[in-house]
Amino acid sequence: MSANTESVELVGDEVVGNVARAVLFAAATAATAPVDLVHPLAPNVPITLQTLWVYLSGIVLGPIWAGFAFVLYILAGLIGLPVFAGANAGLGVLLGPTGGFLVGFPLAAVTIGVVTHGFDGIDPLSQVPISRMVAGLVVGSAVVYAAGAVGFSLVQSVGLLASVSAVVVPFLPVAALKMAATVAIVRSDAIVAR
Repeated sequence: MSANTESVELVGDEVVGNVARAVLFAAATAATAPVDLVHPLAPNVPITLQTLWVYLSGIVLGPIWAGFAFVLYILAGLIGLPVFAGANAGLGVLLGPTGGFLVGFPLAAVTIGVVTHGFDGIDPLSQVPISRMVAGLVVGSAVVYAAGAVGFSLVQSVGLLASVSAVVVPFLPVAALKMAATVAIVRSDAIVAR
């Protein structure tokens, strides 16, 4: 006996495409994370492009696949691939002073996706109002920075207010630039499907 498998589709094309896009976002984040700058007001927390990828993934991939992309990214770092800021890896980074930011990445990506697109699919980017994108980016940034501040506070044994002053406030102008870049990239004619 033989089974006819010609009409069996194990995984749909849409799922394969979404997984591929999520992997690309995780890889892009990993590729740019080793490039970090020291912030003169906060030398313990590097400036990287990681949050730019979080922002873009939430808007481009939507909540489910953006969250998946950053779970993959964190898992890659946990198994030892040097994908975190400064080409670091391992559980020690996740449990270190900046580990809260990493925990915040998938949460923020999901949040941005939900605020931008809702729960029931992904709207064409050309039809998403800029105000909704910006709202998603602001809320998503709040998630990343809240997680980062709480993590820093716990690991460094400092109060939450001191943590916010050290690792959030100095980075707000950088976050605003990344949000503006995200909207500009998403609205550019180069990436809008035709």
